[in-house]
Amino acid sequence: MSAPDTQPRSRTSKLLLRAGTGLFWSLVAGIVLARAAFFEPGIYDGFSRVASLAKSLIF
Repeated sequence: MSAPDTQPRSRTSKLLLRAGTGLFWSLVAGIVLARAAFFEPGIYDGFSRVASLAKSLIF
């Protein structure tokens, strides 16, 4: 018996795999940034600094 093929076979499968991977790592980065912004004392003075940081990262 041969091992099953683990690679996606169609173009759509590859696209969905990449989109899912990108979404996963985007969520990981968002969670890490949110944790740094809201749970570490003394890093930010208030919500306005967090908002300006997020704005500078996005734009």
